[in-house]
Amino acid sequence: MQKFPLTVVGANKLRAELEELKTVVRPRIIQAISEARAHGDLKENAEYHAAREQQSFAEGRIAEIEGKLSNANIIDVTKTEANGKVVFGATVEIEDLDSGKTVTYQIVGEDEANIKEGRISVGSPIARALIGKEVEDVVTVKAPGGNIEYEILSVQYI
Repeated sequence: MQKFPLTVVGANKLRAELEELKTVVRPRIIQAISEARAHGDLKENAEYHAAREQQSFAEGRIAEIEGKLSNANIIDVTKTEANGKVVFGATVEIEDLDSGKTVTYQIVGEDEANIKEGRISVGSPIARALIGKEVEDVVTVKAPGGNIEYEILSVQYI
């Protein structure tokens, strides 16, 4: 099975979600199933079927998270010797050379990516163009609307 990269923060969030699912959500669903069973006929018991559906979703998510954590390559960017280069986990400030607009992104694993929070997947076109580059390098990103050139303004490992 292939390992995939995950930041320490991302791994901690997955562990917290897993803990909540196992200690809070799962017992609540079991209680709901138990109460629904007490109402009698299970064939026409909507509460029972709804609780069983919730249980199915929760158990699926538990299995998914456990699988992700077991196949994760957890990378602590603060302990990586990158020597000023853009690497997985780095926070990079870039400037669009055409518009002058600056944006800051952290390069994270696929499951952690959230563009609204400034986290882009390591597999995204921008991240692939930035990996291995240094401050003041100009990178060209192939976008659907044409090529976009960015200059790297800063690289942080936080």
